[in-house]
Amino acid sequence: MAQTEVCCIVASRLDYCNALLHVAPAATIVKLQRAYNNLAHVVCQRGGRTDAAPLLRSLHWLPVKHRITYKTVMLTHKVLMTSTPPYLHDMLTVAAPARPIRSAGAPLLFVPRVRAELARRAFSVAGPTVFNSLPANFRLSHSIDTFKRHLKTHLFTTP
Repeated sequence: MAQTEVCCIVASRLDYCNALLHVAPAATIVKLQRAYNNLAHVVCQRGGRTDAAPLLRSLHWLPVKHRITYKTVMLTHKVLMTSTPPYLHDMLTVAAPARPIRSAGAPLLFVPRVRAELARRAFSVAGPTVFNSLPANFRLSHSIDTFKRHLKTHLFTTP
């Protein structure tokens, strides 16, 4: 029951505006990770001195850095597959290569150039940046469930 409460109430607050947290300062990510670790201790009913990494893994919770990536990529993939909501779909453009390349089957998204550090947090920049960083076989997946499963496995194995 505690896990359900945490997922419904607290985790949704941590997931709010993940694209903005994509290039957030490390100090911000550390604070969010500390809160996430404390939630894992509460859910698993462990003391504060217990290492949180095994608890997070047993709960199938990604570390905050990877969770931000996961949520941003999932939103980008869903927008590409369903074209909804239209205001987000209009922000994403599939990049056309100048000449034929072997990886042309895997879509790459156009990443707009921005000068300001704050502008890198916009969905129109963060979504394509993270999506393009995935392996080509992930980007080719048309099933949301398959994409989600492969992405989460990839992020759990990435340091």
